[in-house]
Amino acid sequence: MTDERVTVVVITMDRRDELLRTLDHMTALPERPRVIVVDNGSRDGSADAVARAYPGVGLIRSACNLGAVGRNVAVEEVTTPYVAFCDDDTWWEPGALSGAADLLEAHPRLASVTGRILVEPGRYEDPITPELRYSPVPGPGWMPGPVLLSILAGASMLRVAAFREAGGFSPRLWLGGEEELLSLDLVARGWWLCWAEDVVVHHAASKIRDRRQRRRLGIRNTLWTAWLRRPAPDALRRTMAVLRAVPKDRASASAVAAAVAGLPWVLRERRVVPMEVERGLRLLEEPQRTSVARRYVD
Repeated sequence: MTDERVTVVVITMDRRDELLRTLDHMTALPERPRVIVVDNGSRDGSADAVARAYPGVGLIRSACNLGAVGRNVAVEEVTTPYVAFCDDDTWWEPGALSGAADLLEAHPRLASVTGRILVEPGRYEDPITPELRYSPVPGPGWMPGPVLLSILAGASMLRVAAFREAGGFSPRLWLGGEEELLSLDLVARGWWLCWAEDVVVHHAASKIRDRRQRRRLGIRNTLWTAWLRRPAPDALRRTMAVLRAVPKDRASASAVAAAVAGLPWVLRERRVVPMEVERGLRLLEEPQRTSVARRYVD
């Protein structure tokens, strides 16, 4: 039976074959969710292929690449209480959508559920899993899983009301580590984020990507987020940790230059999170420093 609590949103650009594979999985789920695809200006016929093969899938054709903001556009059309985000190279396992929706339904102050990612084709756990499973961030006794301070957009379900309250994904960050700022804005408003062992999402990483550009954006956005939301001493400490970790190359230098160029905007928009949130961020610094999943490499 259709689970009428959930809409799935997929953003894509120039990955027609991966997108069609993902839609094969998502439209075959027992939950039969409504699916909306946002095509970010693809030039490979992705949008036309979706229209032909999946006439029941909602399709938004953007004339340009909106990045993560494409999700915001889709959520404007969502009428269900929960939205599951899905990249064109990820898909949710049967039962995972209903499981995540059950958790959100049972816990009214829970804003998001992030699933356990299995990397294809070997179905091994994503390297970031230990950070999520053993998160040191404290939370209330009702939490159904480890407390997070950042979601993984391609493997998370969110409460639509909370997403809209926090303003969605930032147009300035565009894409690449864009989840952290949204997540901090959610928890600063009193919402909670969790990880769920039994909510399984599969990831078959696409080879069609500009890895160096994604790294530049990820470094820039990490630095911007630190200065947008953390107290100055903590933002400085985070900045130094990032600069020590990145490769000493032109891509990293370009990322830092872009971060510095955006400082006027950052300082105008700066809103420091409550101290209880900052205490959680401090607890995450050591796991982030030793993480094998957070290496700034192409």
